[in-house]
Amino acid sequence: MRILYFAWLRERIGTGEEEVAVPAEVNTVGTLVAWMRGRGPAYHAAFAVGNTVRCAVNQEFADPDAVVRDGDEVAFFPPVTGG
Repeated sequence: MRILYFAWLRERIGTGEEEVAVPAEVNTVGTLVAWMRGRGPAYHAAFAVGNTVRCAVNQEFADPDAVVRDGDEVAFFPPVTGG
């Protein structure tokens, strides 16, 4: 799975993207976020404000119940406002 991080998420984690192999039980955005929090202090800090972080799966906005699969591109970013 290719994971992309934008804005302050990238700064907290220390990278803009990475390839990860997730356990079989990680099958939704919500379970992915929970798994990511356990990857270390930087990930825990980045995802500590879970409902503030937005997600897209394969370039489509996704909610916590959205399905994720091996080979997907998952992007995490802060809320975006227009203006």
